[in-house]
Amino acid sequence: MRLLGTITAGILLTTALGASAFAQDAEAIAVVEAANSTAYIFNTLLFLIGGFLVMWMAAGFAMLEAGFVQTKNVSMQCLKNIMLYSLAGLAFWLFGYDMLYAGASDFINFASVMDPGYALEPVGLTVLDAAGEVDAAATAAAQSAALGTGYSVASDWFFQMVFCATTASIVSGTVAGRIKFWPFFIFVAILTAFIYPIVASWEWGGGFLDDMGFSDFAGSTLVHSTGGWAALVGAIIIGPRLGKYVDGKVNPLPASNIPLATLGMFILWLGWFGFNGGSQLASGSIGDVTDVSRIFVNTNMAAAAGAIAAIIYTQLRYGKIDVTLAINGALAGLVAITAEPLAPSIGLSVLIGAIGSILACLTVPLLDKLKIDDVVGAIPVHLVAGIFGTLAVAISVEGVLVAQIVGVISTAIFVSVVSAIIWLAMKYTVGLRPSAEDEMAGLDQAEVGLLAYPEFVNT
Repeated sequence: MRLLGTITAGILLTTALGASAFAQDAEAIAVVEAANSTAYIFNTLLFLIGGFLVMWMAAGFAMLEAGFVQTKNVSMQCLKNIMLYSLAGLAFWLFGYDMLYAGASDFINFASVMDPGYALEPVGLTVLDAAGEVDAAATAAAQSAALGTGYSVASDWFFQMVFCATTASIVSGTVAGRIKFWPFFIFVAILTAFIYPIVASWEWGGGFLDDMGFSDFAGSTLVHSTGGWAALVGAIIIGPRLGKYVDGKVNPLPASNIPLATLGMFILWLGWFGFNGGSQLASGSIGDVTDVSRIFVNTNMAAAAGAIAAIIYTQLRYGKIDVTLAINGALAGLVAITAEPLAPSIGLSVLIGAIGSILACLTVPLLDKLKIDDVVGAIPVHLVAGIFGTLAVAISVEGVLVAQIVGVISTAIFVSVVSAIIWLAMKYTVGLRPSAEDEMAGLDQAEVGLLAYPEFVNT
């Protein structure tokens, strides 16, 4: 009986210990799931908050360009910015997103086109069966998979889409005042549907640049230089505005509204915190949130240094301060730090922003010598500062210089060649420029047609 009692006690103890261990395992699993759910929520919020800040940059580009162009082209420039942001969303939905993440292997998102009810993910990640009832197993699998990625797919799509639109905004300002609306529409469609997604896929989609170790944190090359090369080629093929270069001299064409351009710069500065901070891609841990905070500081200081550097440079070089270069100096500092806003110290960020600004200031007269008309200074800011910022990554990240050079050259060749083909094809078919009379009168009058419906005008 004593042996039987001992055995019984042992069984009960083992069962109790097993139940205790099982309870501990269940508790541990619950803790992990709760942590994953929390990370999922905060990561998704970072994408969404960063995304709408970058979307707000569309307003910044619109105000900057409207302020820098001549008064007779302000409405046209606003229209172009409305169009390009809207078109970028549609093009990225149909083509760009799948191409970016598939290394450009998918030509078109057939699921989106063929199914009007297509969505990136089900509502609330709840999967229904054929009878319209909740499929518990499929729902659990979908939610488990979502926790595995760490963020909502739709939030990632939105964040990537606004980057795509930014690339088109860069081109818009450069060729302002002398390109017809519909040819520009066509170019934006191709740029946002194919050119940008292909370039971005080389790193962010796990392509050959990513394999080489190329590092472009938030897109100094993938976004800004891509837009810059497309703008440069367009400016060369389209030619300068009438009256810009006369008898070998540069004839300044006055900006319409400096306060508006200044407002645009500050909106862009604000949006850049989403651009760079959101590119951390995670905020579900203490380390991630700390890194986002560091990115904010470095981004801000690079912009501040860029503005001050431009102010000092123009005072020393020209004897007076150029407000347009002060505006673009801040933006050049932002572009330069975008390739790596996390690793540098504050002091190095200041230096990168200042050098990017000075390089942009030096590029402006060089373009004029070459008779390349860049209305808003997008080429110095986005292309030149973008190249510098990409190469400057090697200062704070070891062993990437060769990959950085390859990334810059690859982007230059691909974007320039494809852009040239598109610009030239339109030049010799549909035509790029308005007539000389329309250009001199202004594109607001020639194309926008603010009074195109006389039946609505009191006479």
